[in-house]
Formats: sequence, structure tokens, C-alpha cells
Amino acid sequence: MLTVAGRAGADAARRTGPAGWTLRALVSTHMVAIAGQPVFAGVYLTGDYDSLRWHAVGADVVTSLGYLQLIAAIVVWVRLREFWPTVATAAVVAAETVQYFAGLDGALWLHIPLGVMTVAALTVQFITVWRRPFPRREDRDA
Repeated sequence: MLTVAGRAGADAARRTGPAGWTLRALVSTHMVAIAGQPVFAGVYLTGDYDSLRWHAVGADVVTSLGYLQLIAAIVVWVRLREFWPTVATAAVVAAETVQYFAGLDGALWLHIPLGVMTVAALTVQFITVWRRPFPRREDRDA
């Protein structure tokens, strides 16, 4: 016997279409990748200078995932008429891009606080995309 919350969760999962699941998968992967960045930076700051290379590779991965997520968010906007994921993702990607170049330039006064804000923003986005259903187009039009 399902509880009311369990039924609502199962219903939301059933109603979410491929575009929504793709966005969820990319946000989740993006979240895992960005969570490693402070770890690599922290290990580097303890004196393990090889970790800076891992931090740089992680920055490439995180930035690439951000752009893939933006493409998926645009698809969600076009197919499902959900605009907020595109706006939220564009803001995160813009912050990540500025942070990427600030890190390359050694502007730690900008790179570190922007990194904290980016991780926080992506965490909120991760929670939101998993809490809200992305109904299939036919369910939405009915």
C-alpha cells in the first residue's frame, strides 16, 4: 500500500518524459562533478601540487557538463514549455565560465567565492529538478 507521498512521487516519475529525465541525469552528473572541485582544490592547498592538475581537468569536465545541461534545458523549454530550467542553467553556466577564466588568471579573490556560490546554486537546482515533475508533452496538452 502506497502512502499519499509515495503515490505522488510514483505519479510524478511516471509522468516525466525523456526530456525531463535527460535534464535530471545531466544535472545529477554535473552535481557529482562539481562536488569534486573543492576536494581537489583543498588537497592542492595542503601541498599536493599534482591535485592542481586534477582540479584543472575537473574544471573542463564541469564546464562541459554545464553546456550540455544548457542544451538539455533548452530542449525542455521548447518541448515541455518549462522556461525556468533554462534560466537557472544559463545563470550557473555563466558563473562557471567566469569562474573558469578567473581560475586560469589566478584571480582567487573571485574564483573561490564564485565557486562556493556555483556549488550552492547547482545544489538548489539539483533538488528542484528532482522534486518537480516534467510532464510529457501529451500529458501537458491534455
